Amino acid sequence: MEKNLLHREELDLNDDVRELVILIRKQCSESKSVIGKEESKLRNKVVSVVEGIKNEIVPDKSNLAEIFSRLKIRDSSSCIAEIEALQEEIHNRCDEQSKSEIVALIGLVRFAKCVLFGASTPSSSTENQWWKQPSEVVVPTDFRCPISLELMQDPVVVATGQTYDRDSIKLWIDSGHNTCPKTGQTLAHTEVIPNHALKNMIILWCREQKIHFVVESVSRKTGTRLTNKVALEATKMMASFLVNKLKFHVNISVSNTIELNDIVYELRVLAKTDSEIRTYIAEAGAIPHLVRYLSFETGLQNPSLQVHVITTILNLSIQEANKAMIMDTDGTLNGVIEVLVSGATWEAKANAAATVFSLTGVVAYRRRLGKMTRVVSGLIQLARCGPEDARRDALAAILNLAGDRETVVRLVEGGVVEMAVDAMAVLPEEAITILEAVVRRGGLVAVAAAYVGIRKLGCVLREGSEMARESAAATLVTMCRKGGSEILAELAAISGVERVIWELIAVGTVRGRRKAATLLMILRRWMAGLDGAESEQFTTTISSSTTLAVAQ
Repeated sequence: MEKNLLHREELDLNDDVRELVILIRKQCSESKSVIGKEESKLRNKVVSVVEGIKNEIVPDKSNLAEIFSRLKIRDSSSCIAEIEALQEEIHNRCDEQSKSEIVALIGLVRFAKCVLFGASTPSSSTENQWWKQPSEVVVPTDFRCPISLELMQDPVVVATGQTYDRDSIKLWIDSGHNTCPKTGQTLAHTEVIPNHALKNMIILWCREQKIHFVVESVSRKTGTRLTNKVALEATKMMASFLVNKLKFHVNISVSNTIELNDIVYELRVLAKTDSEIRTYIAEAGAIPHLVRYLSFETGLQNPSLQVHVITTILNLSIQEANKAMIMDTDGTLNGVIEVLVSGATWEAKANAAATVFSLTGVVAYRRRLGKMTRVVSGLIQLARCGPEDARRDALAAILNLAGDRETVVRLVEGGVVEMAVDAMAVLPEEAITILEAVVRRGGLVAVAAAYVGIRKLGCVLREGSEMARESAAATLVTMCRKGGSEILAELAAISGVERVIWELIAVGTVRGRRKAATLLMILRRWMAGLDGAESEQFTTTISSSTTLAVAQ
């Protein structure tokens, strides 16, 4: 190809510019290649391995070992350090092509870490001392998801302009809701828009607070996902490698317990990364092998293994197709319930409850799970006695179960109303939302059981959050309509209740104002002697039901 060159002599340059040109030429002629021959060969080997993975060719282990030895990556911890450095580098790149290439390298390092140095669980070393958990610091309200109340990992905006964590709002919509959880408004559409500005603020805050923020590898962006082809294939190879190793472990023994922990932990991490990987892990046959370690005996011998197994199943259950596999694989559902009821740690029980919550996103599974006494009793017991995070997971699962009218009867019989009344002191929004759902579908028996909580509902009307006040007003409207004079008399006896209702009418959410207006109308009609027809029927119900509630 012909080159067109501009000669210095032909240009009318002043002396200063001429000197600069001469200096630049001299510097360029003296500069040496940044990459030497050996480095160039090594780079070509890496490129060759990457291309092979792209074509679904499993890298030769000895070749891989040689490459990583020359890169001075010789153990699991140095692999982790390299992965973190590459993830950090992603944020410093602007173009999608270079980001995609880095994602490919991350996939290669993860695969090599697993194959060459063995799977590894988190150590109690400097890394764990350095990073904090979100629960150890006060998370700003704007950074918490209004549904889960947890630090948002992927904030998105819905049609009403409210921001939620992607997974939480997806579960809400997939459960059949068409309203905004925070405002109660009907969603014009169910599309969500990533809130990049807020996510960047959360990432910066996490770095300042030394909180480990999991950044998904350029995922959910068009064209790159977890994963360009290389990263996806490398991760699939890693999943297949781990599942095959898991098949050879038929029981827990002193000799293999550490390796088992490591294998399952790596599967747990993989199952959290991407929908395609979740599908691949399940299709590779992981679930039947994981089920073996959900037993009570496993919890006694190896509590951490039980936690890793139930969390892996939870992560797999996020994928819709995997839900059916979990429900249909022999022993899996019973294993999840066993962990829910008698898990060795609160974390294991909480993740079992979260698994139930995930599965109840499918209506048919919700009804099936709701018919199981151990599921109902296990969730209620966890919601009553567990630590706050575990109680929140249990309450979320109970709320999903309460979407089925037949299940509500079993929930009421199991003491869900009394539990929700008690939980108002700790998790008012979740507890009152459950109470609202149960009272609405549970009939007079549920209303009678909730009678002892009227004054607590009055306190929430006065001091609760917007969502809690809205649910409290809706619950009281249902109770007053179904319960009649006994309920109204108890409500009217609360000091300043009318003023509190008026305040909600003035400043509450759209739904909260509407419910408060209805409540005030019912209360004033009763005070005027226009409404008391149901009181005799309710008195009979309450005389037997509240005694039972106190006895529990």
